[in-house]
Amino acid sequence: MLLMSATIEGIVERVAFHHPENGFAVLRVAVPGIDEPVTLVGNVNAVVSGEQIHAVGEWVQHCEHGRQFKATSIRTCPPGTVEGIKRYLGSGLIRGIGLHFAQRIVEKFGVQTLRIIDESPQFLAEIRGIGPKRIQQIRQSWQEQKAVRDIMIFLQSYGVGTARALRIVRTYGDQAMDLIRANPYRLCEEVWGIGFPTADQLALNMGFDRQSIFRARAAVRYVLRQFNEQGHVAYPEVGAVGAAQELTGIDQTIIAEAISEGCQAGEIVREPNRSTAAPNAAALRLISRWEPWLYTKPLYLAEIGVAQQLVRLRLEAHPLRGIDVEPLIEQVERMMRLALAPQQREALRGVTQEKVLIVTGGPGVGKTTIVRGMIEMFAASAKRVALCAPTGRAARRLGESTGSDAKTIHRLLEFDSSSGRFQHGRGCPLNADLVIVDEVSMVDLALMEHLIAAIPSQACLVLVGDTDQLPSVGPGNVLRDFINSGVVRVVRLSEVFRQAASSYIVRAAHAIQHGEIPEPAPNPSGDFFIVESSRPDAITERILTMIGQRIPERFGLDPLRDVQVLTPMNRTPLGAATLNQRLQQALNPPRSHLPEVSRFGATFRVGDKVMQLRNNYQREVFNGDVGRVVALSEIDQELRVDFDGREVTYDFADLDELSLAYACTIHKAQGSEFPAVVIPWHTSHYLMLRRNLLYTAITRGRRLVVLVGNRAALRRAVERGDDVLRYSRLAERIKGEFEKTVTTRQTGTFDLSMFDRPEI
Repeated sequence: MLLMSATIEGIVERVAFHHPENGFAVLRVAVPGIDEPVTLVGNVNAVVSGEQIHAVGEWVQHCEHGRQFKATSIRTCPPGTVEGIKRYLGSGLIRGIGLHFAQRIVEKFGVQTLRIIDESPQFLAEIRGIGPKRIQQIRQSWQEQKAVRDIMIFLQSYGVGTARALRIVRTYGDQAMDLIRANPYRLCEEVWGIGFPTADQLALNMGFDRQSIFRARAAVRYVLRQFNEQGHVAYPEVGAVGAAQELTGIDQTIIAEAISEGCQAGEIVREPNRSTAAPNAAALRLISRWEPWLYTKPLYLAEIGVAQQLVRLRLEAHPLRGIDVEPLIEQVERMMRLALAPQQREALRGVTQEKVLIVTGGPGVGKTTIVRGMIEMFAASAKRVALCAPTGRAARRLGESTGSDAKTIHRLLEFDSSSGRFQHGRGCPLNADLVIVDEVSMVDLALMEHLIAAIPSQACLVLVGDTDQLPSVGPGNVLRDFINSGVVRVVRLSEVFRQAASSYIVRAAHAIQHGEIPEPAPNPSGDFFIVESSRPDAITERILTMIGQRIPERFGLDPLRDVQVLTPMNRTPLGAATLNQRLQQALNPPRSHLPEVSRFGATFRVGDKVMQLRNNYQREVFNGDVGRVVALSEIDQELRVDFDGREVTYDFADLDELSLAYACTIHKAQGSEFPAVVIPWHTSHYLMLRRNLLYTAITRGRRLVVLVGNRAALRRAVERGDDVLRYSRLAERIKGEFEKTVTTRQTGTFDLSMFDRPEI
């Protein structure tokens, strides 16, 4: 009910809610002449406790929350009273000043406090406990906040949210507003977390022409990057044009002209499709076979580079050439105290004959045994071996299972944060005679380019993976493309060994491989269970009960350390986002004596399980890495995460790089194993219900897998193979490069037919 129009002024006592993107805020404001703090709702670009506020609006009576002031405009300014300054500094706005130091600083400098911090921060040394390091921290944070506030006002004036303002300042510094005015589209390419729609809205509000070539080129670059994020290395031009037009409404002729300009500028590459392979059904729905494809330049070069480097490696001399293989295999059997199966012996023969070898197969078929045997064979010949995997968890598991040192690919190649490059590459190869890469299905095209370029010509490369798992999160389908090229020898392991065959997890995985409904363990001591439930809310409650009570009681597993919820999607009632909120509340609820921080729609507390969402080479943490929050400082505005014994510090402004990880998508869990896995599987996940997704989820569990959901969803996934197309020409490039290299070699000893070996 409308009561009256009014203007109010006061001091912000508490920010009850503030949405960083649209600016909507719920504030508690102390207004002179009114006994109780007033609830004020409205939009404001930035606000912290202690600020003075001037609002224009009207009083309303809310049906649930009572009397409120609904503001049509809100203006804030730094506080001018001692109490306001104390609240302002104690809000956590400035790193290095919390409630304790805010109290002491204001007691010393009174209403002059903010001027002292701004103009003469060296005087803060008069406060006990504030030394040169903290003064520098306060000075830097104060200057950042001033710049951020200016940018916030600038962006807000064009109707754009400002959650990324601090990151913009750190990216561009004092030139931020000038650079944005000149080209707002650079934001979506250079600042993490800002997409084309945000940059485009800013550009249009600034007066950029909707039909301009400039806008069209930005849109084309954006849609190609979006296709890359979906796994495509390239994309048919007609599809890219259609996506850009749908996104922007720009005429197709202008988009075509923008593509031509982008090709001339070296931003993108247009390549005719000369493929002789018939496209699958998904491709036929979109294009004709001969439609040109568009690449971003880096991925075009990566595809060519991987093909050339693989062939270079494939055709060089073997480090074990001339060795007597059979006695060496027998020696390995004695050292390992086991009798190898025929397929395993054949794989060990292969690594003594082939420079590049692929070993693939499902769970329980002995891939780890083969890797251990290869290590022993090369060690017996005094050769150097390097083991690696795409993720920290996968590398650690590889090291534990083989008893040898294993690293992530990034750490093996030694990324140098100062130069932004890997130290090992073509000019500085690895010091190894054998490089073994585990979980290679996770490796995308760009990372494979870096890895294969760093392998010396005399070394062997062994790629170990499971072709039935999900492909890499990044662009490409490298493992399948290597196999489909026909140039690399492949060992397919199919025999499930007796010990593994007793596991119902292994049985379930192989049943799914064959398109069959998996059977649960017949007794409570088993390791694979299906719990039927049809309603999403009931599934959620069962999962909470399992993780909080039943699994710890029956199996003795820690619900935080040992149990992982894996879900097909992010944004559904049974998605990772919703489940994380429920699981956090159950497993790590708020405690009055411990601080917490809310940023970018998530709340973090000490003890939370969290996941890194992007590769950050400076911090040396990578997409999918999981850790635990071990410290949180409101004074320093920092949060520390322990990633397997290595602590990494995050500014509060960078917390959009993290998400809660009590639950995560199955894609994010690739390459990881957990003692126990709980999987919600429901028809609400309809679009994602595929065989390889279910197979990947089940094979993540080591001791226990529980599938919670309905049979209809399970049946759909098992019956639905992987029909998702990824556009890539890597396989045909490898084949073409191989044929060209062999036929042009001058030695006369190369015959194409000698390399056409069938799969084992």
